[in-house]
Amino acid sequence: MSDLQNIEQPSWGGVASTPAERNKVMRNTYWLLALSLLPTVLGAWLGVSTGITQKMGGGLGLVLFIGGAVGFMYAIEKTKHSSKGVLVLLAFTFFMGLMLSRLIAMVLGFKNGPDLIMTAFAGTAGVFAVMASLASVIKRDLSGMGKWLFVGALVLMVGGIVNVFVGSTAGMMALSVAAIGIFSAYMLYDLKQILDGGETNYISATLMLYMDLFNVFQSLLALLGIMGGDRD
Repeated sequence: MSDLQNIEQPSWGGVASTPAERNKVMRNTYWLLALSLLPTVLGAWLGVSTGITQKMGGGLGLVLFIGGAVGFMYAIEKTKHSSKGVLVLLAFTFFMGLMLSRLIAMVLGFKNGPDLIMTAFAGTAGVFAVMASLASVIKRDLSGMGKWLFVGALVLMVGGIVNVFVGSTAGMMALSVAAIGIFSAYMLYDLKQILDGGETNYISATLMLYMDLFNVFQSLLALLGIMGGDRD
């Protein structure tokens, strides 16, 4: 709990009007984002080592994922103005790691599986670095991107649900490429919102960036597994 207490408390609500306030939100967001990766790794490791998610394919896995994600996001929204929100967020990232473990286990089935995972991690980190740099130098207002990105994400979600039942490899590749593009753009949009003071709650800001990173990593890993997986 001492680590949680070290996070500087930003102003809640409204718009961060001063550079100092915006920088405080960004520092807290980056700190919590880095911390959130630990439960994700733990959840993924637990899922792979126990095989608990291997039986959750198809409709069952989809229902569990959507139900769990929606439930956690609702809880985060209700607790984001207190330290409980941090704990709920970390529990959510553990859940997301657990859900990711099925894909990771499949990729680890390849001879070059560990290399593919490291490549996906490096690629995701690279996308984040580029988008963070762009967000810091772009002066124009990007708020207009929000509605188009939301529509793109909604179409992507519908396509993903359909493909769960269709099981098309080509469809998975197309969805993965689209997801990388959409959530990379979302990453730029969310970072710009934080830097411009449009988001003053560091828990909400962390959740946004975490979902961007998660979706880029997952999609990149799936694409690498399809195109570069070595079974020999």
